[in-house]
Amino acid sequence: MAQKFGGKFSPDGGTSGGDQTFRDAKRTRAGGRVNLLFIAPLPLIWKAFTSEPLVMVQYLVALGVLLLAAWLTREGILAQEAYDGRKVARRPALPRKILGAALMGLGLGVTGIAGFGPLEAPVFALLGLLLHLFAFGLDPLKDKGMEGVDTFQTDRVARAVEEAEDHLAAMSDAIARAGDRQATRRLEQFQAAARSLFRKVEEDPRDLTAARKYLSVYLMGARDATVKFADIYGRSRDDQARADYMALLDDLEQNFAARTEKFLLEDRSDLTVEIDVLRDRLKREGLSPD
Repeated sequence: MAQKFGGKFSPDGGTSGGDQTFRDAKRTRAGGRVNLLFIAPLPLIWKAFTSEPLVMVQYLVALGVLLLAAWLTREGILAQEAYDGRKVARRPALPRKILGAALMGLGLGVTGIAGFGPLEAPVFALLGLLLHLFAFGLDPLKDKGMEGVDTFQTDRVARAVEEAEDHLAAMSDAIARAGDRQATRRLEQFQAAARSLFRKVEEDPRDLTAARKYLSVYLMGARDATVKFADIYGRSRDDQARADYMALLDDLEQNFAARTEKFLLEDRSDLTVEIDVLRDRLKREGLSPD
């Protein structure tokens, strides 16, 4: 369905609140070279069906292995981007890029056997492995920012954030049914504010208790409201329902942003207390600069 452009200078384009949708956004690396990994093995289909049966099977096996390597590489890059985007993160449980490199070497080795012979196959395999590692690198192999962190608490936070992300994904799926570009963009702004809170809780798991209702109760209610709005607006294009939903998103974004800011202020207060205690101790020990 055609939609008119909505933006700052459109007749109804103004939205309250700052646009945080693209704040700290980075272009994904899971494209370009990774897409070429899916395309490059496709000529093996022609090679397979113009060869004798045994060689055809070898080519088809090589094709399947190479496509699996491409898929693992893409998933590994997405996992690394999620890892890099957080100050506190566990290493990926499965080293997908390393497995992708190994399968790339295996697939090219099988291709070498089918097209040349067993003597050339190891050369193909080694080149495939090394070039893949050179192009895409290794997976993160250690946890980040986990020194002195209670792993039980971080696991609780991880489960809570995963549940919250499920609610945000359900909201995105629902708003797509409404077919309203401005409402979709407004929802993305709220989601950016919600994820700022997620990152703050991940950095300091002690904040989870205070943020629990934001990550569960409030987001669950927002999800249900989004589903209801999408159903109503998709049928009737009710302007009042749209206005009410946009006002709800305004309130939610302000509350999530305020909660995040309060956590930051509490952190600064804790730091000030620690600094004052240390200064008092230095004075008692006669080490004050004065």
